[in-house]
Amino acid sequence: MPAAVSSLPRIPAAAARRLLLGGQALLERPPRATTEGLLALVERLGYVQIDSINIIARAHHLILASRLPGYRTSLLTRLLEKDRRLFEHWTHDAAAIPTAWFPYWRHRFDRYRQEIRRKRWWVERMGRQAERIVDQVRERLARDGPLLSRDLAALPAGRAGRATPSKATSWWGWTPQKAALEYLWYTGEVAIAGRVNFHKLYDLAERVLPPEVTRAPAPEPGAHLEWACRSALERLGIASPDELASFWGAVPLAAARGWCESSAEAGTVVRLASEPAVPASAGERSSLRLVYALPDWQERAETAPAAGGGLRLLCPFDPILWHRRRTLHLFGFDYRFEAFVPAGRRRHGYYVMPILEGDRLVGRLDPKLHRAERRLEVRALSWESGVRPSRRRSQALAAALDRLARFVGAEGWTLPDA
Repeated sequence: MPAAVSSLPRIPAAAARRLLLGGQALLERPPRATTEGLLALVERLGYVQIDSINIIARAHHLILASRLPGYRTSLLTRLLEKDRRLFEHWTHDAAAIPTAWFPYWRHRFDRYRQEIRRKRWWVERMGRQAERIVDQVRERLARDGPLLSRDLAALPAGRAGRATPSKATSWWGWTPQKAALEYLWYTGEVAIAGRVNFHKLYDLAERVLPPEVTRAPAPEPGAHLEWACRSALERLGIASPDELASFWGAVPLAAARGWCESSAEAGTVVRLASEPAVPASAGERSSLRLVYALPDWQERAETAPAAGGGLRLLCPFDPILWHRRRTLHLFGFDYRFEAFVPAGRRRHGYYVMPILEGDRLVGRLDPKLHRAERRLEVRALSWESGVRPSRRRSQALAAALDRLARFVGAEGWTLPDA
C-alpha cells in the first residue's frame, strides 16, 4: 500500500455503506407509489438497469419494488411509453434513464458512431453497402414506424447488394437490417417507443421523445465530464475513478482519474482511505483503497437515516451489487451472478438474491416462480458466516418472501427442505 494512501483520512466501511445505501434510496422513507414518486426514485438512483431474465420478475421491476412499497409495473411503463419522462439507452448496461438527461447522451452517440463502424463484425456483416442499408432502415422507420426488428424482414431483397442475406448471419444472429437498426438506436437517431412481449419497438427519436431534449445541443465536454463524475459520486458516496467512470459508462477511465485529481486539488472533493469491511489478516497487505468523496461526507454519513429493521431481497442487478469489488470491500460479501455459469459449477444458484439486513448483506436465496401453480419456490437458502437464522430473522425472512410473492403474483412460497 503506497504510504500516501495509508496517511489519508480514513472512512470506515460502516460509514461508506451508509453513504452508498442512502445514495441508492435504501435508507430514507420511500416516496409514494405514483408516477411522480417513481420518477423521483429513478432520478435518485440515476437510472434503473433493464434486463430480460424473467425467472421471477424482470430486474428493473425488482429493483424498484425493493425500494417502493406498492410499486406497480404499469407505473414504469407509463413513464417510458406514455409520459416519455424516461428513455431507454445504455449506462454500464441497458437502463431506463430520466429523459431530461438525454442531451448528455449525445457524447455517447458520437462515440458509438465512430466505434461501431470500426468493428470487424460491422464490416463483415454490412459489406460495402453499409450506408445504403442504414438509409433503407431509416426510410422504412420514417414511413412505417414504430417497428419491431422482425418487421424489417420485409425490406426488398437485394437492394443493399450482397450484404443482405435472407436469413440471419453469424454475430448474435443479426441480419444486416437488425444491425443497422441497433446502430441507429446506439447513435441516437432512433429511440425505443415501447415493447411488445419485451421486444423493442423502434421509431425515430424525434417522434418518441420531447422536442426540447431531441433538439438540445450536447453540453460542452468539460460540463459533460463534471456532470458524469459529480452525479455518480453523489449517488455512490465514495468512489474510485473506475467506479465513477463505470457508473454511467459515459467517460473514459483516464478522464475520470483526471477529474478526481483536479477536483481534489481544487478542494471540491477529498481523498480518503476506505477501510474494508473485513480487516486484512496478520501478515497480509493492507486493503485500504484510495477513494474520493464530497467534502461533507462525514456529516452526511452521521446524519443519514438509520437502516430500518426487517430484511430486503435484492435483485442480482441491484445498483449496490453490480460492482463486485466494491460489494466485497464495503460489505465483505463476495457476490457473483451465476445464471451464465454451467449448472454443475454454480455455488449458490441461478438467480441468487442477496438478503439485506440493515446495512449488512447477511445471506442469499435462489428463487423460482412457478407461474402455472402461482407458487414461489426458494430452491436454496444460505446465511453468511456468523449469521444465525434466529426466530426474529426467520420471521423477517418470511415477511420479505410474503412481499415478494405478492409482487410477482404468487399465492405462497416454499423453502428448501432442511
